[in-house]
Amino acid sequence: MEIVYLTFILMLSIFLGFELISKVPATLHTPLMSGANAISGITLVGAVLAAGADHGGFAEFLAALAVITASVNVVGGYMVTNRMLAMFKKKDSSSGAGR
Repeated sequence: MEIVYLTFILMLSIFLGFELISKVPATLHTPLMSGANAISGITLVGAVLAAGADHGGFAEFLAALAVITASVNVVGGYMVTNRMLAMFKKKDSSSGAGR
């Protein structure tokens, strides 16, 4: 019976996530993803804790894979956020263009 409840929660979260993301305007997408990187950081901490636990070979492999993918997600997300924020900085006018 527990699998029925877990499946229901999964389907409800998929539907809710789709509805929420589809309503976000394009101008808020990158700041929203920047906030999601903080959540990915929490995922990374959980993956490191799971990798450190002694649960057997396959579980350790999955935990190490989770650490790698969460790390890629966090680093890539912050690189994209940094690039987006650089677009809003003013251009340096001391390059000799106005002389």
